[in-house]
Amino acid sequence: MREALARRTLQLVDVPSRSRDEAALAQLVREEVPLPLRHDDDLTLLYGTRRTGKPLVLLAGHLDTVPSQGNLPGRLEDGVVIGLGASDMKAGLAVMIELARWVADEGPELAVDLAFLFFPREELPSSESAVPALLATGLVDDAELVVVLEPTANAIQAGCLGHIAARLVFEGRSGHSARPWLADNAIDRAVRGLSGIVALEPRDVDLSGLVFREVLSVTELHAGVAGNVIPGRAEATLSYRYAPDRTPDEAEAELRRLVGDSGRLEELANSPAARVVVDTPLARGLREAGGFDVEPKQAWTPVAEFSAHGLDAVNLGPGDPRYAHAADEQVDAGELERTFEALRRFALGSV
Repeated sequence: MREALARRTLQLVDVPSRSRDEAALAQLVREEVPLPLRHDDDLTLLYGTRRTGKPLVLLAGHLDTVPSQGNLPGRLEDGVVIGLGASDMKAGLAVMIELARWVADEGPELAVDLAFLFFPREELPSSESAVPALLATGLVDDAELVVVLEPTANAIQAGCLGHIAARLVFEGRSGHSARPWLADNAIDRAVRGLSGIVALEPRDVDLSGLVFREVLSVTELHAGVAGNVIPGRAEATLSYRYAPDRTPDEAEAELRRLVGDSGRLEELANSPAARVVVDTPLARGLREAGGFDVEPKQAWTPVAEFSAHGLDAVNLGPGDPRYAHAADEQVDAGELERTFEALRRFALGSV
């Protein structure tokens, strides 16, 4: 199985699927997953076993990758698959496909009903996500656990941070750099206005024994039109990663408080945090099936979309986050096998 999983991952890596260009990979999934197709729309594919009244567990993974960094095609070296998307998250897709094929080929007596969701555009802003449209169909409303196979290095990562992306604008008055006293330098305003933000310490929040670190960062700063012009406008991009103890409205209010009257806050995009799920019977069973550690998810993932819909969701995948989006993106075949075997034991109830 380890070799089969490595070959499957390499096959998926070698089908380019940059965000908004996932059609070829979606077609491959259609050809390789032998379970009944319950939903096929906008490159969102939902497969499922026959419903038996047992708890429904949904395995979910995104088809898209970030742009290539000269890391296509992929290669297999000493049991390691190297190439674009290997960690994030074609390794997870490979596990999903092989699990679906195992269920279809062997017809085992499962302890849960299983569904498999493949979807596009996860690497883009959440406003372009395909998940809400799938959730609106009601097809997975009774899922008792969603496992998103994002890279976690085979740890269960519970919850996730919310994220606000915003622009902070500083208005001054342009003028000639030879007579700066006649102008109002927007860069001066930005430096003063951002000084308190860049000095902020992280806020640690303990939820169910997991510590989430809330942070506010300045990620871009733009100003100036020419070397001899005092700029009249400066713009800073803010990234606010907020803990799951805040609602989206509470997080926006806190960001406005932190910014104060230093500038004008614009273009708020607010992706909610996810609830922490660690102590339900299915979550405990999943943990025991693989002997997995449980960690906080110090990022945003689609678990937040499932959580907002009222579904319990966790992250678990074979990829290592340190390789996600890296030029040397990779995954070890042993980690692929560990995820596969744990999910198989979990599905069989043999924990």
